[in-house]
Amino acid sequence: MAVTGFFHHIGTFLLLVSTILLIITTISSPVVNDIGILKVTLSNATSEHYSEVSFGTFGYCFLNTADDNRDYCSHHKVGYRPANIMTGIEDTSFSDYSRDVTHVLTKVMILHPIATGIAFIAFVLALGSGFFGSLLAAFTSLLAFVVTVVALICDFVLFSIIRDNVNHDGSGSHAAYSAGIWTILVAAVCSLLGAIIVFFTCCSARLHRRRDAAVTKNDYGTASRRRRWF
Repeated sequence: MAVTGFFHHIGTFLLLVSTILLIITTISSPVVNDIGILKVTLSNATSEHYSEVSFGTFGYCFLNTADDNRDYCSHHKVGYRPANIMTGIEDTSFSDYSRDVTHVLTKVMILHPIATGIAFIAFVLALGSGFFGSLLAAFTSLLAFVVTVVALICDFVLFSIIRDNVNHDGSGSHAAYSAGIWTILVAAVCSLLGAIIVFFTCCSARLHRRRDAAVTKNDYGTASRRRRWF
């Protein structure tokens, strides 16, 4: 039982880690300027100065601009047009299909805060010691994993289109995945492992309780024959 409880705590901790990592992805640019899912280092970079575009969940930021070295960010909103932004800055060419797809996929990033909320609910449920609470936590964390994976796939498709076009347009700019994409990737792994561990520990704990109850019920000793005094 002690071992089961130890592994259950590990599963609960993984759900907490998943929640924190999803929060980091959710608060990427423009909420926190320097946290991005994809960052583009512009062609005006020098050894002493470089400007970047940081794309995040609810918008984007221009970091360290050449005029005054300040950051300028978009308003927080669901859905924006990263292809148009890069075309306006570096004249990067995109097909109409790529523009439309990337615009739609930025709206799918609303799944980031949704996955965060589900993962947090799973963590809270896993804190309970009851069988049904732990079982519900396992299924909730599995749901968080599914939502996170869907968001992750959409993120990779979206920003791979932007990255490939920027890196091959000959402008000298360089696009690379940033912290936000890796935090959601690790969050997906943590939520899956958390779901598996919590599920098996709650089932194992229930099995142990049934065995203990059966042993207690049958452990009354053997009745002895009453001896006569004559």
